[in-house]
Amino acid sequence: MAKRKNTEVEGRNWTEAELVLQFKLNRIATYQTPLMQEWLEVENPQLDALEQQLFDKKLNEASEKIAGWSEEDLKMKFIAFILELGHLKDENGIIGFFDKLIWAKVEGIMLKVKSDFMLAKGFLDLHQNPYFHFQEYKPHKKPTGDSMAQLIEAFLIGQAKNEKPIPLYGVEIVGKDWTFIIMEGKEYCISKSFSATEKDDLLKIIAVLRHFKHILFTRLID
Repeated sequence: MAKRKNTEVEGRNWTEAELVLQFKLNRIATYQTPLMQEWLEVENPQLDALEQQLFDKKLNEASEKIAGWSEEDLKMKFIAFILELGHLKDENGIIGFFDKLIWAKVEGIMLKVKSDFMLAKGFLDLHQNPYFHFQEYKPHKKPTGDSMAQLIEAFLIGQAKNEKPIPLYGVEIVGKDWTFIIMEGKEYCISKSFSATEKDDLLKIIAVLRHFKHILFTRLID
């Protein structure tokens, strides 16, 4: 989703390639970096009875209907529930923000993007450091923009706003496909895709989201 106002960001809709060249980034196509291995190498979660009921319901709905969902359908009927199962909830001063416009000047260039979902330090509707988890949504049907570019742009903004250099974790979602991304400094690593309509993959997605919360509170926050 991650829409921009064209009056900002110096009138640019960045592509991933343009961001890589402009900011001299290093794109790692394989996902065998230590940080990515650590994030993804987790066991599937043990769901309680209520979680299992929600999991089965959403998996069945997605398997039958996701191809025809609009962007808002995808968000409201599926992704919101997966975030809940992934334990990405507000706690200890960390808040989940939806559709927040974030911006910063990065190496003299103003970047501005609307993040579909992020975890950040904040209070009520005020986000102070949008630095840990960005997530972008795209339906298969008529997606708009370069979702990977929008995620990388959000990472660059997060780096500029953070008080210390830390790795940033995110997800690109295109229809049923979830891809995990970690950016550290000028380097970003992209995982393989996981299909949210496949039971084992969806369990892995939930496990990885839960593991991010562990990483967040044990390593990323002072």
